[in-house]
Amino acid sequence: MHRQIPTHPRPAPAGHVLHWCCLLLLCSAYLQGGLEKAFDFPAAVAEMRHFGLAPAAPLAGLTIAGELGASLLVLSGVMRWAGAAWLAVFTLAANLVANRFWDLTGMARTMAENGFFEHLGLAGAFFLVAWLDWQGRRRPGAQPAVAAG
Repeated sequence: MHRQIPTHPRPAPAGHVLHWCCLLLLCSAYLQGGLEKAFDFPAAVAEMRHFGLAPAAPLAGLTIAGELGASLLVLSGVMRWAGAAWLAVFTLAANLVANRFWDLTGMARTMAENGFFEHLGLAGAFFLVAWLDWQGRRRPGAQPAVAAG
């Protein structure tokens, strides 16, 4: 009888907790931002207007739903790849709108440029989570490389 050895052994329970906490840290800005916007919707609409986005109210609602919904997908492990990919694309798009360092000078430029590249790293982390989860699900019988938390 042939026994198949799993490609990705299940981590110990403590590993699950640590893994989930790492994902929580990765999603924390989106959970905080989504909740902040949800509890103060007029401020969320004002933020959209500040960045020249229209129609402001529907875009604020989509932002809230996206930030919270995608974070819940990542944290629950249900379609984690889709939630992580959405947050990566959202981060790149928002970064181009909010951190336009090339239009600034002096200290404002430096701060926006730092934020811009920090957000590129965050998007990269989400793309990595999406890719690892997708790869793990494509292999028959394999555990996802980024196991459900």
